Amino acid sequence: QVQLVESGGGLVQPGGSLRLSCAASGSIVSIYAMGWYRQALGKQRELVATITSGSSTNYADSVKGRFTVSRDNAKNTVYLQMNSLKPEDTAVYYCNTRLQIRPGMFVDYWGQGTQVTVSS
Repeated sequence: QVQLVESGGGLVQPGGSLRLSCAASGSIVSIYAMGWYRQALGKQRELVATITSGSSTNYADSVKGRFTVSRDNAKNTVYLQMNSLKPEDTAVYYCNTRLQIRPGMFVDYWGQGTQVTVSS
């Protein structure tokens, strides 16, 4: 089993910044990628940003230029630096870790979610 512990959510004013962290622990064999997804009230969960073990990144168009995903491979930790936050960024943010079981086969683990609220 893999456990993901998230931290860093909260309430921030529009234009402000927050930094999310997620540490993975447990039976970690090979992490293919880590990242963040979010789910706003009444909407489906969507990708925010991911980063592979080789540091390739992928961002949702809505956050490009404002959010930065990074990871510390030694600590199995992924970060999301969120700048210039907008009210539409308000959502529960979920950490995701994708483990590679064998070539072409992956298993996803999810954190419990952390609330980010952008409001004046």
